[in-house]
Amino acid sequence: MSLTSVFFSEVLGTGLLILLGVGVVANVLLTDSKGRGADWLLINFGWGLAVFVGVFAAYRSGAHLNPAVTIGLWASGADVYAPDVPITFASTLVYFAGEFVGAFLGAVVAWLAYRQHYDAHPDAGEVLGTFSTGPAIRSLPWNVVTEAIGTFVLIYVILAFGNTPTQIGPLSVALLVVSIGASLGGPTGYAINPARDLGPRIAHAVLPIRGKGGSDWGYSWVPIVGPIIGAVLAGLLARVF
Repeated sequence: MSLTSVFFSEVLGTGLLILLGVGVVANVLLTDSKGRGADWLLINFGWGLAVFVGVFAAYRSGAHLNPAVTIGLWASGADVYAPDVPITFASTLVYFAGEFVGAFLGAVVAWLAYRQHYDAHPDAGEVLGTFSTGPAIRSLPWNVVTEAIGTFVLIYVILAFGNTPTQIGPLSVALLVVSIGASLGGPTGYAINPARDLGPRIAHAVLPIRGKGGSDWGYSWVPIVGPIIGAVLAGLLARVF
């Protein structure tokens, strides 16, 4: 499989993931949306099903959809990222590029779907919350810990799935994401994916949304650093066990 194909596969899969993930949060939060006022579990299940769709769409490249998955595979000592895609510096960069580009584009398309609702919504914090994550209690070191724990669970279990007789299926990963969100998502909104947070945050910064406010760049490093730490730890533990 060529690296060009890997790139476009990850763009498509991650784009669909973020389109549906940002979309479910927008549906719950934005003014006059038919889903406004629904609860946290709808968001959990929406993100889980978004992963389900993204994994199917990007199956040819192994459907990483998340730099933490790419890093976790590298840290685990695996030889390939997907069939016929060896782990090299170049292939790692291609996965990262596809994931971040896809995340940005997915957020832009979600905004197009809800544009009138974004312009009508008066709460800038909730507008940002549809795009990117933020802490319930702002304590950056502890927010990093929360993101690292959630990502560790995600990556370690994904790696474990790959060593079972049934391998790894999209539904299994979707339910794993729902479980993490329901159990560990409260403190930070569970980015557990650097691309999932940074790509939409950049989209929020550049899109012409009425009264959108700032993009909270002071927090933006947390959902990058925390998932990287969790992914490395998960990969190293998977290598041992």
